[in-house]
Amino acid sequence: MTLGTEILISAILLLGAGMLLVGSIGLARLPDFYTRLHAPTKATTLGIACIVLASMLDSWINHDLVSVKEPVITLFLLITAPVTAYMLSKAALHYRVRPVKRTQNQHLINTARNQQPPKATDMTE
Repeated sequence: MTLGTEILISAILLLGAGMLLVGSIGLARLPDFYTRLHAPTKATTLGIACIVLASMLDSWINHDLVSVKEPVITLFLLITAPVTAYMLSKAALHYRVRPVKRTQNQHLINTARNQQPPKATDMTE
């Protein structure tokens, strides 16, 4: 391994660790449920993606291995994190979890809460 690849892989690992740290602090410190959703869905997902990318680079450069596992793990995380956040936020809306007072566009909460799913007959047309 050359010094340049070591620096590159280490920088990506540190970036991922920093993102994970920021996401974890945000999860613990942000004021309400809705803002806490952003920390694990954005920062920690990007942090995990950076760590998996560093692992891919290490196995490719140092061991001449091209692995399929890491891209699949990254794709799975990038697909499931927003879906999970959406499901959690919809559940919080229906359980009437209150946002902090300074949250913007609070008048849209009742509209989103009262929104009904499309009827089965509407989907066939």
